[in-house]
Amino acid sequence: MSKISSYINETVEEMKSKVSWPSYPELQSSSILVLIGSLIFALIVGVMDFAFDSTLTWFYNQF
Repeated sequence: MSKISSYINETVEEMKSKVSWPSYPELQSSSILVLIGSLIFALIVGVMDFAFDSTLTWFYNQF
């Protein structure tokens, strides 16, 4: 049990002193970049899905 307690205490200490946390403006800009990147990725996947669906529907209607 002491090993678990020691592990938790060391983890908390490391999170407080050794981890560099971003400032609020850095966090905002990173969050905006992630949001924009996710939207672009979703748009690309949506366009690809629409294109494949349209192509396969056309192909299957030929027979």
